[in-house]
Amino acid sequence: MHVLITGGAGFLGTMLTQELLDQTDAGRLDVGGRGGITAITSLDMAPSRVDDARVRSVVGDLNDPGDLADALTGGADVIVHLAAVLSGGSEQDFDLADRVNIDGTRALLDAARRQSAETGAAARFVFTSSLAVFGGDVPGTVPEHWAAQPESTYGAHKAIGELLVNEYGRKGFVDARICRLPTISVRPGRPNSAASSFASGIIREPLNGEVAPLPVPQDTRLWLSSPRVVVRNLVRAIAIDGAVLDESAKGPWRVMNLPGITVTVAEMLTALEAVAGPEARALVRDEPDAAVAAIVTSWPGAFDVERLRGLGFEADGSVEDMVRQYRDDFCA
Repeated sequence: MHVLITGGAGFLGTMLTQELLDQTDAGRLDVGGRGGITAITSLDMAPSRVDDARVRSVVGDLNDPGDLADALTGGADVIVHLAAVLSGGSEQDFDLADRVNIDGTRALLDAARRQSAETGAAARFVFTSSLAVFGGDVPGTVPEHWAAQPESTYGAHKAIGELLVNEYGRKGFVDARICRLPTISVRPGRPNSAASSFASGIIREPLNGEVAPLPVPQDTRLWLSSPRVVVRNLVRAIAIDGAVLDESAKGPWRVMNLPGITVTVAEMLTALEAVAGPEARALVRDEPDAAVAAIVTSWPGAFDVERLRGLGFEADGSVEDMVRQYRDDFCA
């Protein structure tokens, strides 16, 4: 069972790679009745950070036919498409985002389609999307089939990608699984180009004794998930049978709003203080940024995920749990 992960050298790709290997070694993973993972290829602009004989790195560009062919050597049973220019970066460089987020997704889908034609078997294709596909006047809790109305370049690109992946799935070229990720907190490392980067920064930086700017109002609602839970849900998306997804959704619409918890920024700061004390809370400074706030406040803060919870997808227990998880994993 061979898995290709685009963006495999990034934070999420690294965690997913390790989780797939760990679940395979523990005998907990079975994909399509074929057991666990025997090989993982990471396609990224940097080598994979996972040191395991089953992991191969292709350092290259998703839009380069040679690099893509190299990554798909021997065929891929599962393709997980994580690579993207994120929300803030997409607003700043439209052309780069267009090339990576749309052209790259289309190139990967076409390669999967060619593989399917040659082998007669459609690869499971997991596409990571975003809450940024939503905008406009959304209800307090968004139902599963609420229409996408993006208000950012990144959101528009992800909405386009969702339609492409679902259509390739409908035609049988791939076995599609589209996962709209919650905002992930707490990410380790330094801030990235995502508009939601502050949602990790206001916890991560204070826990490391650093000042953190807060660009949005404290009453902003966020749909959050910890890195561990997001990764386990991605593994679930890989493993679950497509027929089960279609039966539960009453049709071949493979878009899933992954579970999260609804938290205001103020509640995140309260959790930070509960875990690390008032000194840590005092390191978060209100620094309004209208551009960031315009993007983030267009995203919904709660979703109806009852169907997915019934299919084995999970959510965190509390925001305090998420703060402690980062502290225990990365601040020891």
